[in-house]
Amino acid sequence: MEIYLTSSPTGPLDGSRLVDGLDSMNRFVENLRTDWKPDSRCVIVAASPDDCERNDEMAEFFVSALRRAGLSVAAFDVWDSRTEDTSREALHSFDAVLLGGGHVPTQNAFFHRIGLRENIKGYDGIVIGISAGSMNSADVVYAQPELPGEAADPEYVRWLTGLGLTKTMILPHYQMVKDNILDGMRLFEDISCGDSYGKHFLVLPDGSYLRIANGQESVWGEAYEIVDGRMRQICETDKTLLYRG
Repeated sequence: MEIYLTSSPTGPLDGSRLVDGLDSMNRFVENLRTDWKPDSRCVIVAASPDDCERNDEMAEFFVSALRRAGLSVAAFDVWDSRTEDTSREALHSFDAVLLGGGHVPTQNAFFHRIGLRENIKGYDGIVIGISAGSMNSADVVYAQPELPGEAADPEYVRWLTGLGLTKTMILPHYQMVKDNILDGMRLFEDISCGDSYGKHFLVLPDGSYLRIANGQESVWGEAYEIVDGRMRQICETDKTLLYRG
């Protein structure tokens, strides 16, 4: 299994850098090409399983982006609330599995509903995590509060069981959300740093990613780490770093 856990594989969500299709920054497309099979059969597992129209639009977008990057696609399916067969056999018939972006707890619940944690074990293909999909790939998921009310709600569950593809807990879109205020608190300084004691969070801006191959994890591009309430930069653009968390 080759795993790419991205913040955004198609460029910054805030439009700070224009990207047409897949983002080639930090050798993402170059690395992906080395693992990609010709005429790959792909599936994207939705973060919002009931938003079927948006899921279909997202699938069309990624088919186009992959093909423009020179990655051939024979089929591209969508797994959401319409999907009847989410078995291990069905999953393992695909060459590439994309884990969509969206609301982490919503996607996490869908992953559990379809038994994805168990079914993805032993998968021999490419996994591409996108934002929430990257976060939910961890064994223990830190569901960083995102929506108004979540940070202040004592009932909001911040620790979830993920897919177990890595122990690394990723926080995406850093360049876009680093100054966010949620429920009167600073997202990173007051919320996530406070939640980091005894934990390691890998913080990625769009364009950076964690690659896992042969059991070895490497960070590609600008990245930060939050440990025990402190944040520090660990990697820079166009550089790579072996990561052990």
